Amino acid sequence: MILLDRVTKKYGKKGLALDRVSLHIAPKEFVLIVGSSGAGKSTLLKLLTREEKPTSGKIVVGGVDYDRLKDREIPLLRRKIGTIFQDFKLLPNRTVFENIAFALEIVGMTNKEIQFTVPKVIDLVGLNGKEHNFPKELSGGEQQRVAIARAVVRQPKILIADEPTGNLDPKHAWDVVSVLEKINQHGTTVLMTTHNQEIVNKLQRRVITIDGGKVSQDIAGRKL
Repeated sequence: MILLDRVTKKYGKKGLALDRVSLHIAPKEFVLIVGSSGAGKSTLLKLLTREEKPTSGKIVVGGVDYDRLKDREIPLLRRKIGTIFQDFKLLPNRTVFENIAFALEIVGMTNKEIQFTVPKVIDLVGLNGKEHNFPKELSGGEQQRVAIARAVVRQPKILIADEPTGNLDPKHAWDVVSVLEKINQHGTTVLMTTHNQEIVNKLQRRVITIDGGKVSQDIAGRKL
C-alpha cells in the first residue's frame, strides 16, 4: 500500500528533514507516527500527498510510482488519500451536511448521489441529528468528526490524520480516535501522527518513531 525506499528530503540550508527513510505500510493497517516537533513527521505526510517531492529515494502509494507521477495526475491521487488536520478547516457558513457534500461537489458527483452518500458518512462518524448545524454550534470533537467525514466521503484507500486530537480535550480526543478505528475496520489504511502518549499506549497499534529525520523505532502493535 505505502512503500518508501531510502527517501531523503533536503530543504536548502535548513538541512535534512528526512534522511534515507525506508518504510512499508500494508493495506488496512492503523499506524501511529510519533516524534518531537521538527522530527520530520509533517514532511513525511507532505511527501505522501505529493505536496513535496523527495530529494532522493522512491515512493510508491497504492501502486502509483511517484517517480512517474505527472502533475496533472496529482488531483486524482489526492482523491485516494483523505487528509485530516488539527485545525478542522471547515467552511463556517456551511452546515455539517454541506461541509461534507462539498467534497463530493468538487469532483462532480450528482445531487442524487450526494443525498444518498452523505447521510451514510454522517452515521459512520456519529453525527446523526447534527446535519443542519453550523460548525460554530458544534464542540471541537464534533467539528473534527465532520472533518473526518469530509475526508472519507469519497472512500479513500488511505486516511492521513495529522495531529487530529491536538486541539481536543481527552474525552473528545477519544471520540475521534474511536471514529478513526471504525473507519480502519471498514478497510481504510490509517496513518495518524500524535504527541499524545496515552493514545499511543492504549491503542497498542504499530508505532513508528521519527527522530532527526530517521526512523528510530518501528514497533508492531497487537494483531486484530
